Amino acid sequence: ELERIKVPIVYGPKEKYVTRIESDPDLQKETAITLPRMSYEIKSITYDSARKQNTMLRQAKGNTSTRMASQYMGVPYNFQIDLSLYSRNIDDANQIIEQILPYFTPDYTITINPVPELGFTKDIPIILDSISQDITYEGNYDAVRYVLHTLTFTVKGYYWGPTTTPKIIRKVITNIFNDPSLQAGYITRIN
Repeated sequence: ELERIKVPIVYGPKEKYVTRIESDPDLQKETAITLPRMSYEIKSITYDSARKQNTMLRQAKGNTSTRMASQYMGVPYNFQIDLSLYSRNIDDANQIIEQILPYFTPDYTITINPVPELGFTKDIPIILDSISQDITYEGNYDAVRYVLHTLTFTVKGYYWGPTTTPKIIRKVITNIFNDPSLQAGYITRIN
């Protein structure tokens, strides 16, 4: 190992970085982008009906002896995320990719605590869908080429609604009718 480099990652579309690299291919400006670099972007959010649960299910946790916090189950969505990796040469890009790929076979599951007030955990799989490569060779011999890899992931996440703290039911009023004809399974008509 000759050198260890921290590769910065920011949110932004790949077109922004490709335009920046092409406008200053030698990267001589003071605000130059140093390569390698990564960016990510949420490309789409789609509802996942296959993971839908009963909409009346609730998570609940007692806060005190007279209060409890509750919330309806999360609504499942799939988030498609593109991770773009920019480098000057293929070797740098391959060294970064070989540090990412071993975790995905083809998914990597993380455990999150989505609603700290309720204290439950949820497993969220992140699936590696595809990897594409684009190497720019355009220009003369003096122009700097760049290598772009795009890794597409699907995150099987959820959206949760607000947490509510309803009061505990302490008093119930009921009206009970004791009619023997109803207990026998038939109703008598009174004219």
